[in-house]
Amino acid sequence: MTNLVIVESPAKAKTIEKYLGKDFTVRSSYGHIRDIQKKGMGIDLENGFVPNYEISADKKKTVSELKKLTKTADAVWLATDEDREGEAIAWHLAEALNLDVNTTKRIVFHEITKPAIQQAIAEPRTVDMDLVNAQQARRILDRIVGFELSPILWKKIRTGLSAGRVQSVAVRLIVEREREIEAFESNFVFRVQGGLELLDEQGQACGNLDVKRTATFDTEAEATEFLQAVAQANLSVLSLEEKPAKRSPKAPFTTSTLQQEAASKLGFSVKQTMMIAQRLYESGKITYMRTDSVNLSELAIEQAKNVICADYGSEYSEPRRYQTKNADAQEAHEAIRPTDFSMKMVEGERNEQRLYQLIWRRAIASQMAEAKLKRTTVEIGIDSLPGDKLSARGEVVTFDGFLKVYDLDPSDDSGLLPPMHVGQALRVAELSARQSFSRPPARYNEASLVRTLEEMGIGRPSTYAPTIDTIQQRGYVVKEDREGQEREYRQIVLKSGQVSAETLTEMAGSEKNKLFPTDIAGIVTNFLVKHFGEILDYQFTAKVEDKFDNIAQGKVQWQAMLDEFYHQFHPKVVSAEDVSREEAGQARFLGEHPKSGKPVYVKIGRFGPYVQLGDGEGDEKPSFASLMPGQKMDVITLDQALELFKLPREVGEMPESFRAEAVDGSVFEVQKGQKIVAKQGPFGPYLEYGPKQYAPIKGFDPLSIELEDAVALIEAKIQADADKIVKTFPGTDVKILKGRWGPYITDLVTKKNAKIAKDEDPLALTLEECQKRLDEAPEPKKRGRAAAKKAPAKKTAAKKTAKTAAKKTTTKRKASK
Repeated sequence: MTNLVIVESPAKAKTIEKYLGKDFTVRSSYGHIRDIQKKGMGIDLENGFVPNYEISADKKKTVSELKKLTKTADAVWLATDEDREGEAIAWHLAEALNLDVNTTKRIVFHEITKPAIQQAIAEPRTVDMDLVNAQQARRILDRIVGFELSPILWKKIRTGLSAGRVQSVAVRLIVEREREIEAFESNFVFRVQGGLELLDEQGQACGNLDVKRTATFDTEAEATEFLQAVAQANLSVLSLEEKPAKRSPKAPFTTSTLQQEAASKLGFSVKQTMMIAQRLYESGKITYMRTDSVNLSELAIEQAKNVICADYGSEYSEPRRYQTKNADAQEAHEAIRPTDFSMKMVEGERNEQRLYQLIWRRAIASQMAEAKLKRTTVEIGIDSLPGDKLSARGEVVTFDGFLKVYDLDPSDDSGLLPPMHVGQALRVAELSARQSFSRPPARYNEASLVRTLEEMGIGRPSTYAPTIDTIQQRGYVVKEDREGQEREYRQIVLKSGQVSAETLTEMAGSEKNKLFPTDIAGIVTNFLVKHFGEILDYQFTAKVEDKFDNIAQGKVQWQAMLDEFYHQFHPKVVSAEDVSREEAGQARFLGEHPKSGKPVYVKIGRFGPYVQLGDGEGDEKPSFASLMPGQKMDVITLDQALELFKLPREVGEMPESFRAEAVDGSVFEVQKGQKIVAKQGPFGPYLEYGPKQYAPIKGFDPLSIELEDAVALIEAKIQADADKIVKTFPGTDVKILKGRWGPYITDLVTKKNAKIAKDEDPLALTLEECQKRLDEAPEPKKRGRAAAKKAPAKKTAAKKTAKTAAKKTTTKRKASK
């Protein structure tokens, strides 16, 4: 008997084939094979929202090969992933391969191990159409929202924009957080902390104690007065309190908690985490990585217990059964865990090893005993300030428990306090009152956005990574690091009985890997909230997810759910046609020019936000100026806008000539007396110091940069241009240049580039070798106008889609009238 097993990925196919006998052939569908047709909406809105599916162009060969195999197989087993997406893929396979969905064997497994595969083969079922319909409903609803909303955004705001049920809500979260930060007004307090010395009976120091004052001071005068009083006071131990405490391990990983912890501890992006977890799953090392359950199977709990007892001792074992808070989570599924707890490390790429270690530690720790601690609280009295006190806290681990493998280093005894007794005297080593500023709400990073979406019930484990990837790809959000700004703060210090004050500086507000909304994100969010508020309503989006869950459980009919949604949604699409482009684009009147009286606006354009002087009435054309980096169109003022019209600005003239010579004799120079002009371009401010000679302005304002600083930037740019040339070949256009990631080969005519390995000496490369690599290198990507000329069909297709959508909307509006 021959059996054909169809899985989603080739990596999984190889692993499974090892566990099945010679009677089984395992092949991959390479993911989804069908989707709603690309031309038009692809959904019959009038007849039950029936989607028109088509086999993807890149999967036709795969489907053809699978069809041939099904004809010769005695039995076909659909072994796609266990979630809704996997169930839908299994159904699409059955449809495309002409298999009877009611009889074709469907198998699922949480892990790719020999026992799990053999058990799945022994207990087959058929395709669960409730799960399929839940996935279909999600796909169709999202297609309707995207297809009907996106053309509205194209016509009213800017071509190329997109909207989506989950992605637009995620963008709204980021936009609203940014506005909270912009509206935040910082205040400050003075916090007292420092070190005291414990004194023995002879008045000699016998230990150190880090202390702080729990309450803060509102003013510097109050903080100074306190420290002056402490300088004259006698200090003693008022009370000592020791309490036992426990610390419990966290539940095993779900999809979202894995994404969050991998971001904080390993620095992985959400997308990177899922890609690595997918490889670990397909190679049989961990269980399925898309899950919202914290449940572990009885077999896994027993296996973990055996490993813990063998490696650490029975006192470290404490089996637990966690319950998922989400009522819709499927407890039959498992949390993410190793398939074999005895395997502490795995072979493979370094990041796979690091993520596996994270998963292993979290899962094994969840089955270990609580850590036992001793917490000590000390209160220090100040005799001249009877209502005031200082305090110290310490923590000692008396039994490490799960900390043996997870989270903290049990050998770290930094929380240990020195021995002391009530009434013991102390003296000040150093106390300081530092000005501390309140912080605005934290910007989202990928992990915290996932956590918020999960807490609000928006999206599901399989949607977090693609949603975050989409909003960045669409240009609504950028993930980047930003430097903070220097800020002064006051610090009052008590040392050696003397109180002194000083002004210090610190860097405040630096950001790393945070999500920042672009201007267009704010405009689109404003438009969608105003005209499609229900779609972007957080509770509505969460309730839609609940309805998908109800469909998956067979409680709701999917077409009825879509019909209810569409009859609320579509009329709003129709009414949005009447919104003017100016209103939708959030064009904002800033005021009038103080001298000419011309109106000044801030608007959004193809290349971003800009300010406009004049309204173009009569023969006079308006003037335009791009916003500076960091300026936002919803907060820019009239005065700031008027400053932008001062560019281009003549900074001065080069005081002396400057030249730099490259290794091939090429000369880069600027002449004395050459005018230096500060300008603003689409990629930021820059200096122009000759025909086609430019230097970017970094760290300076083009409106105020001084001549001395401008000269330094130009000289640095000229020197960098000369240093960029590593080697040339006379009589040819081939050169070896120094790039951002090291030396590379380039042809100045064809613009083709070729790589040079890090361990290669670029000076040792011959012209023949360089030419060979250039011949083998891919053609350079077209940019700007050249790219636009190369792909007119795509642009035309997009326009046709928009026109088709507009016509359909207009037709329906007429029909409704």
